Amino acid sequence: MPSLRSTTAAALRVVRRWPPVHAAVHALAVAMTRTRWGERFVRSVVGPEAQTDAQYRAWIDRYDTLTDDDRAAIRAHIDRLAQRPLISVVMTCWRSDLRLLDEAIASVRAQLYPYWELCIADDGTPGEAVWAALQAHAAAEPRIRIVRREANGGIAAATNSALALATGAFVAFLDHDDLLSERALYEVAAELDAHPDADIVFSDEDKIDARGVRSQPAHKTDWNGELMLSVNAVNHLTVMRRSLVEALGGVREAFDGAQDHDLLLRASERTGRIRHIPWVLYHWRWQGRQGSYSRARADQCAEASRRAVQEHLDRTAQAATVARVPGRQGWLRVRRALPEPRPLVSVIVPTRDRAELLTRCADGVLAATDYAPLELLIVDNGSEEPATLALFERVAADPRVRILAAPGPFNFAALNNLAAREAKGEVLLLLNNDIGVREPGWLGELVAQAVRPNVGAVGAKLYYPDGALQHAGVVLGTGGGPDRVAGHLYAGAAGDHLGAQGHLVLPRNVSAVTAACLMIRKAVWDEVGGMDEAGLAVAFNDVDLCLKVRAKGYDIVWTPYAALDHHESASRGSDLAPEAAARFAREVAVMRDRWGPVLDADPFYGPVFDRRFTNHRLGAPPDRAAPWLK
Repeated sequence: MPSLRSTTAAALRVVRRWPPVHAAVHALAVAMTRTRWGERFVRSVVGPEAQTDAQYRAWIDRYDTLTDDDRAAIRAHIDRLAQRPLISVVMTCWRSDLRLLDEAIASVRAQLYPYWELCIADDGTPGEAVWAALQAHAAAEPRIRIVRREANGGIAAATNSALALATGAFVAFLDHDDLLSERALYEVAAELDAHPDADIVFSDEDKIDARGVRSQPAHKTDWNGELMLSVNAVNHLTVMRRSLVEALGGVREAFDGAQDHDLLLRASERTGRIRHIPWVLYHWRWQGRQGSYSRARADQCAEASRRAVQEHLDRTAQAATVARVPGRQGWLRVRRALPEPRPLVSVIVPTRDRAELLTRCADGVLAATDYAPLELLIVDNGSEEPATLALFERVAADPRVRILAAPGPFNFAALNNLAAREAKGEVLLLLNNDIGVREPGWLGELVAQAVRPNVGAVGAKLYYPDGALQHAGVVLGTGGGPDRVAGHLYAGAAGDHLGAQGHLVLPRNVSAVTAACLMIRKAVWDEVGGMDEAGLAVAFNDVDLCLKVRAKGYDIVWTPYAALDHHESASRGSDLAPEAAARFAREVAVMRDRWGPVLDADPFYGPVFDRRFTNHRLGAPPDRAAPWLK
């Protein structure tokens, strides 16, 4: 029988054909989103997308359209910059559509930042039309430098020819049919002025059609090394220190179509000084006649990207294999090898009664999981029901199981701290008693991530019992009320949704993961002192733990390849129940006092978003001060 969600989604597709009816339904949906469960249901029906393209264009008109006063302020700010580096914009062209090429060059010439040069390599285009156009541009603008290759050598070879013309301290990469916003190079210069040691700067981007209509913004995270192993999450705009590019030997011809992905991975092995500008500065051409190299040769580009990631893993001594994701052109999956011998995993499950939940959880760990060795530590917080006591007796017959008595008031942090002290494993897994196992390989996926020396904690993809998404990483500083602490990315979205830029289906770095399923090496747990049982007995102790781990320099990784079911808070109720509200408010205060600036600047959820939500809805206004106004 179809679910209510699927039935509603089908009805919505019909309703959209009649605008007056659709408007009324839309108004009802907006009203529903004012409640927690209404928001969850609406998202699950319409998907996680935060705005339509029409809404995005309205947002552009209001918040991303410069006035003459803005331009004057930008020019004044440029005059105040401590350094004004020359930026060499590198472009290749071959059989270019002359109108699109002219528009791309015009977007450089229109830059408010005047300290640039445009270095163009024509990759042996047949005939004279393209070369004549380039000569005309170079004659009209002395900052344009051109070179003509005798024969077509491919995008990487042509890029290196263009790079050979560059004299700037930094190089920026621009395709021959794409556009820079007029503030793009200014924003880069302002970022470099604020962070003069930066080696790489990148920005957000959107798409633009032949009519100049913008759509589909890609608002990115800060540098996300884990996500970069699945997809090039940086391009475009990419700006790199020229000395770094030269030290790397330029781009590699063997990786045509993914030469930028390969270059970024190689650069990241040499520097961590990578800055992200959370604003759309680059417009990627689509739906035009021109088409990019990557679209024309998608299979070749995808394979080149796979090889680039595999070589990166090999160079950095990470035992893993890389495969292309079937049906998702350009997406990759990294399968990490488990160490030998495998580490003992101590699975920690706090519980109080609710035998039906614990039975599913314990049986899933002990009988439906293919990883070994493991031990299951059930922390009994004063269970009394006969069914629970009988369950304890049954599972305790398994030599892998220990029941730890921990009576007293519920204190989730203290229960986990107690079990961690008793654990024999090199790796700890915090697991709620309301978790259900979906497939046998989940624990091995978590271990393969958690044993990496740079990784401090790992989280899984969790689903509600109805199949909707519950957890895909924690977003800091989001939620209702003025003292926002954290929320789950896209919570309530349909379980099969991809999310913005694949964030719901690709492993990535996040700021925190939920302790409903959180893996951490025992050494890291001890290094940060475990959970705060005094100040954060129930809520946010997992977020606090992850922030302590990140403060020590470790990464937090979320992986969709460990998938579980979660009956959220089924055994202890809601933090918003009247009897828990005062305690919850105290814990919010602890988090704001301890981590306030960190909560307000999640590097993986930018300042352009509305922090009342976790589905990449743009803020109105965005919480980003323009650099010329600072």
